Amino acid sequence: MNKDVIPDWNTDGILPPINMADPTGFERSPYSISLTDLILRFANTKHRREIIKGFMNFRSALHESGLTEGFQWIDGSFLENVEKTEERNPNDIDLVTFFILPEETSQETLLSSNQDLFNPKRTKDEYNVDAYFVQLNSDEYEMLIRQITYWYSIWSHRRDGQWKGFIQIELSGKEDQVAMSNLDAMMKEEDSL
Repeated sequence: MNKDVIPDWNTDGILPPINMADPTGFERSPYSISLTDLILRFANTKHRREIIKGFMNFRSALHESGLTEGFQWIDGSFLENVEKTEERNPNDIDLVTFFILPEETSQETLLSSNQDLFNPKRTKDEYNVDAYFVQLNSDEYEMLIRQITYWYSIWSHRRDGQWKGFIQIELSGKEDQVAMSNLDAMMKEEDSL
């Protein structure tokens, strides 16, 4: 899969939802990027690196639970330049994980074996993630389309109605080790200053 380029924040401190030079083109939100690109672009302060570290630990817990196929949509103040526009740090990462439930696992087994992973308060406190989930391999196609449409419509606008963009990354763990190494190097460099 080709990866998109993350556009610069616009003057409002948000990712633009489309390429304004080609408004009908395919370069649009959600921008499909690598995990390393997410870290290199958005983990630019100590506070943001701590949020990303929690997110990486959350991904690791998802992988340990057996969820390795699908993708994640990332949104919220973490993707905005809130340090400049609102003079504050981002709070967390807003996240929807679109996953394929492994064939040998039932939804009930997944939930009962990983209760903390699906507990909103716990994921926010432990991982700095406001996490939501959508199962992709469902026979309820109308419900699946409604869920995807819901999240797209919620995340493509700010509360004030302004259009904005968001990010998509693969759920697979194949990039995680390199991404975590980049994050650790950034944190070590910061500690040595």
